[in-house]
Amino acid sequence: MEKVYIEYIYLILIIIGLVMLARRLKIAYPIVLVLGGLVLSFIDGFGSIAIKPDLIFFIFLPPLLYEAAWATSWKELWRWRRVITSFAFPIVIVTSFVIALVSKAFLPGFTLALGFLLGGIISPPDAISATSIMRNVQVPKSMVSIVEGESLLNDASSLIVFSFALNAVKTGQFVLQEAVLNFFLVIIMGIAIGLAIGAIFYAIHRLLPTTPSMDIVLSFITPYCMYYFAEHFHFSGVLAVVSGGLFLSYHRQQMLSHLSRVQGANVWSTVGFVLNGLVFMLIGLQLPHIVQQLENINLSTAIGYGLLISGVLIATRLLCTFGAAVVTRFMSRFITVADPNPGWKAPILFGWAGMRGVVSLAAALSIPVTISTGPFPQRNLILFITFIVILVTLVFQGLTLPWLIRKIKLEDRFSPISPQKQEMLIQKKIAYQSIHFLDEKYAGEVAANEHVGNLKARFNSSLKYFTNSYEHEVAIDDSNPLKRYQHIALELLDEQRELLHRMNHHSEFDEDIIRKHLSLLDLEETKLREKLPHDAQVR
Repeated sequence: MEKVYIEYIYLILIIIGLVMLARRLKIAYPIVLVLGGLVLSFIDGFGSIAIKPDLIFFIFLPPLLYEAAWATSWKELWRWRRVITSFAFPIVIVTSFVIALVSKAFLPGFTLALGFLLGGIISPPDAISATSIMRNVQVPKSMVSIVEGESLLNDASSLIVFSFALNAVKTGQFVLQEAVLNFFLVIIMGIAIGLAIGAIFYAIHRLLPTTPSMDIVLSFITPYCMYYFAEHFHFSGVLAVVSGGLFLSYHRQQMLSHLSRVQGANVWSTVGFVLNGLVFMLIGLQLPHIVQQLENINLSTAIGYGLLISGVLIATRLLCTFGAAVVTRFMSRFITVADPNPGWKAPILFGWAGMRGVVSLAAALSIPVTISTGPFPQRNLILFITFIVILVTLVFQGLTLPWLIRKIKLEDRFSPISPQKQEMLIQKKIAYQSIHFLDEKYAGEVAANEHVGNLKARFNSSLKYFTNSYEHEVAIDDSNPLKRYQHIALELLDEQRELLHRMNHHSEFDEDIIRKHLSLLDLEETKLREKLPHDAQVR
């Protein structure tokens, strides 16, 4: 047991080093981690680490889904709901059907049920890879929102297809009417359980005297409860976590204190980084185990099958994105749609952003070794093909997606105001409303109370500052007064930190109070750096 813990500690240290390398090379870190895992799989001491499906589905999946749900914008999710739901449900089924037909036609020993099983495994794209690439390249916010929204739902639909196909292989029977009924039942009840448990935890956070530490612990328990209870009754645990997470995220302001929100965001960010790093590293580490299980199947032949299915999968997603664009343009004549003219650039980028990840591999590994009639048919080949699909889509599409984004130059047609100007406009409105509030309710105290007067003066200064910044486009050259102010302010914060550290050497100052003021300086630096143009930010 001690050896296992040490191995995972080494893995985390290696993950940190590889993520640093990915940042230096400006490559999405999931790609570097998978390739790093491949290299480590041939090193003694790491090659023995294997993915257990239960570990992925119950330990890793609920918190990662929950974190994604909290980070998702309700407004963007609703705005692009038709595109997201079409790719999360109908297109997953279409993809599974195409893979089933191709598998039956070209892979020896494959039936339609086995083809659907393979399709259900490899149909859901992994959003972490795509969004980590898109955030490093200039891409419209709408594209990132659609990819993130799709990822919240397509895992559930693909796992439902997988479970139906698995049952068909086991029993040799498939009743369409019963399958359709169960499909909707699994979805609806999964969402209902997630919302019910979310309501319970909402009441706990809102009504009981919790502390920030208690709120953070409860937030980690929440997704596991949602997932467990839904799966216990054979409904969708994924949709339970997603729906419950979205519900609690929407009510975060009412149920959590400001300290719980700030501390919780920091803790979840760190935990999410570690979990994502581990799952991508574990994908690469599975190569020796998967190759060993091929047994009597020729390796080059199996690679050929994997490349065939990968090509069909990529082509199918591209065709589906263009098909969805055509349908959207047609339906815009009858209903209001978010984008009545998608064009050809967005479908290409969205189609190419379909990298596969750990959910696919965990689903393949969860296939039982034996069934009542004997060994599970084609299990080893399905597992190997899944690994090849993940490797091809993650590395090939992941490395070429930034080039494609720069080549196509997709314009953001849905954000008339740049993020920088939005930031300034919000700050300007906050300052204006604050001044109005003080003048209307505390006019006497503004004159009589020095501290309240200083508060109003600060907002007056902010109003003038952001009005000038908004009305004059901010350049990123060093001569710009706004940028010079921000850089000087950052240097001043460093000087203030040095003073606090020197004061901490004197016995009359309490270190806890010194740390509190250092934390306030950190918050101030965060606000200043957010106002800097991305290219102008300094360390």
